[in-house]
Amino acid sequence: MSARPGVIRQALMVAQKDLLIEVRSPSRVVGLFFFALALVVLIAFTADASPGVLRKTAGGALWLGLLLASTRALDLSYAVETDNDALSGLVLWPVHPAAVFYGKAIANTAVLALVGTLLTPLVVALYSAPIPGGWPAWGQYAVILGLGSAALAAPGTFYALLTTRARASSVMLPLLMFPLVVPALLSASRATTLLMDGDGMGEVPGWVSLLLAFGLLHWSLEGLFYGSIVEDS
Repeated sequence: MSARPGVIRQALMVAQKDLLIEVRSPSRVVGLFFFALALVVLIAFTADASPGVLRKTAGGALWLGLLLASTRALDLSYAVETDNDALSGLVLWPVHPAAVFYGKAIANTAVLALVGTLLTPLVVALYSAPIPGGWPAWGQYAVILGLGSAALAAPGTFYALLTTRARASSVMLPLLMFPLVVPALLSASRATTLLMDGDGMGEVPGWVSLLLAFGLLHWSLEGLFYGSIVEDS
């Protein structure tokens, strides 16, 4: 009899399963992208048209678009398990509950990071906000995008489980999630704006550190409490 895989391997298997679903049915990612794009374009065309003002709003527009798009992505992340009543079976398989959380959170992080990557050149063009500094600055931007996506994905994955069987879950999830992720949203938006508009005071590392601390806190605590929630779902 083969040994039971460890929690890390189980989490990667759950993430692989969710990402394969996205690859085979990419309509959700496409829908999220156009939803976020519509918001980014709307802000660009209603804001002051001067390049300086547009650059200062570029980071906020990008992350606001990702935040609103994330609610739909996270709300549907349990669709397969809910439709087929398979979540209990997944846990009884047996898969460690923390592995289910981390696997789904990793998959949701990847989806949000992909949408953010696709939005980036459009934000740069619409908001006249190129990222100066060459590859080092783009490397910082990639870190911010990854950490910000992870900071949205962890609490979103946790609260999506709480609301997945509730009526009007698409309304309940934003109500629970939005107040919680404000520090991450502000940190990611400010760091992105500083990269695009100039960081004369060297503030970006501080905002990235705050974003990292937020992510570590939520990835740790929500992974710890996920088991008790999934057993009651």
